[in-house]
Amino acid sequence: MIKIEYSITKLRKRLFAGFLLIAFLFCLVAARFFYVQVIWGEELRAKAVDQWTRELPVIAERGLIKDRNGVVLVENKPSYSIFIRPRSVDEPGKVADVLAQIFSLDRDKVYAKATTKTVSEYTLAKGRSEEEVNKLSSYNLSGVYYSKDNSRNYPYGEFLSQVLGYVSSDNAGQAGIEKYYDKYLAGKDGEILYETDLLGIQLKDTDVRYVPSVKGLDLVLTIDYAVQEIAEQAMETAYAVHSPKRAECIVMDPSNGEILAMASKPSFNLNEIPRDDPEQLNFLARNGLAVDCYEPGSTFKILTAAANIEEYSKGNPKAFSPDYVFNPSGVRTVGGRNIKCWRSHKDGKHSGQHLKEALNNSCNPCFVDIALSLGKETMYKYVEAFNYGKVTGLDFVGEAQGMVLPSSAVTDGDIARIAFGQTIAVTPVQLAAATAAAVNGGYYYTPHLLKAVYDGDRKAEEIYPVAVRRAVSEKTSRTLAGYLEGVVREGSGKQAYIEGYRVGGKTGTAQKFENGAIAQGKYVSSFVGFFPADNPRYLALVIVDEPTGQHYGSTVAAPYAKMIFQGIINQRSIEPGRA
Repeated sequence: MIKIEYSITKLRKRLFAGFLLIAFLFCLVAARFFYVQVIWGEELRAKAVDQWTRELPVIAERGLIKDRNGVVLVENKPSYSIFIRPRSVDEPGKVADVLAQIFSLDRDKVYAKATTKTVSEYTLAKGRSEEEVNKLSSYNLSGVYYSKDNSRNYPYGEFLSQVLGYVSSDNAGQAGIEKYYDKYLAGKDGEILYETDLLGIQLKDTDVRYVPSVKGLDLVLTIDYAVQEIAEQAMETAYAVHSPKRAECIVMDPSNGEILAMASKPSFNLNEIPRDDPEQLNFLARNGLAVDCYEPGSTFKILTAAANIEEYSKGNPKAFSPDYVFNPSGVRTVGGRNIKCWRSHKDGKHSGQHLKEALNNSCNPCFVDIALSLGKETMYKYVEAFNYGKVTGLDFVGEAQGMVLPSSAVTDGDIARIAFGQTIAVTPVQLAAATAAAVNGGYYYTPHLLKAVYDGDRKAEEIYPVAVRRAVSEKTSRTLAGYLEGVVREGSGKQAYIEGYRVGGKTGTAQKFENGAIAQGKYVSSFVGFFPADNPRYLALVIVDEPTGQHYGSTVAAPYAKMIFQGIINQRSIEPGRA
């Protein structure tokens, strides 16, 4: 009896074990089925589609780029790519003859590709016209296909070329705005699918599946076409008159950081990009206003003056009052080196002067006195407040951050030279943004080029001005703007003066350094100006790099800022006293 019960129990255990094994195998099969059907299914279906179909790309239209008023600066034009699939070609001789004739191709090379069965597809030509494709269609050649590319077109050629940038041969952003905002502009490509056999030969009487492309988003820039055109003409003139290495300018709305124009000469036609000469392309396409650094010279005195005015208003005893008369000597000796005023170089004459007059005359020794009196810590506080030594945040590829010596390594001689724009390197956009903060009421705004993003007629995103910090008080800003108005009215900036309009500004002339030494006869001439002085709405920085002949910013750069301001006044019909 016990033996029988033991046998039944053993049998039950074996049956249960068998059941568990069967259940386990069932779950394993079910899990594998789930994995293949659900998790791996999409990939397998894609592989099956890839094996049994061939596709032609439908290139998405890139988004348009417009100025702030809707002027189209970058658009698309229809163009086509031509493909050949050797395994589907019935008459290779005829195919070679027709393609060579229509697209000016080497007939023997086309024939070789048409008869090579080891490659499933060749791209024979890109960027072809609709007229050429219509001719091709009339022959109805087997194994020959075409797809629409939507090539980029720049209606105004050289206009704004260093800012807009360009795309690669496969329509991807490669430089400038085209590259920085490629994520908005690119869109999503579609495709046309043909059913084929395993050899890649198209099956007859089968359906063709069309997957539409998705157009990219449109960009609206802060750029004003009319202001840009004025700036382009001014720089073209400066380049022709002074034969410099480069003439460039930036025009900004100082009240919000919006960039209205960026122009640089020489430039190039965006529809005829010199891709076969990379060195020349790099030079011509380079937006030096954002990516290059230079010693600003006397335009940097705006910061030194702002620091003194602000510190005096706060009761700092080391700052100088507006009535203080600086030492009449035109020379200061710092660290064993003499720093002289240009006037004492010119005629040996010099006299005591107030800060306002020191700005008018661009007297280096006066600004040396300010910097040494305020001291390194205070001067660096304002260098930081005006965002020098850091990128501005401009929405552009490769923006440089300039060069500022670490405060721990700065000597009195360094501080003395920084006061008048030496021993420090800035980018033009840094200087423009900092000057805007100095005269707009004291707020530092992030300069920017994008104003809005559109999806068709719907605004998808709007870019608002960003006030990063208050650099100086409104009182300091208004006082400084008044002083700089005097520079244009009666000082070194007279050639930017416009009768009836309140223009302020500051000139700059800096020697260039090469290999750690002064490059004899090489200068950067500049002028930064704004109007109206009591409520600035336009700020222009003009830089002429290595002009021939005259080299002072007062004579080489200031006249072209005046040309830009006068052009804006005429274009906007701004009446005297109402800018």
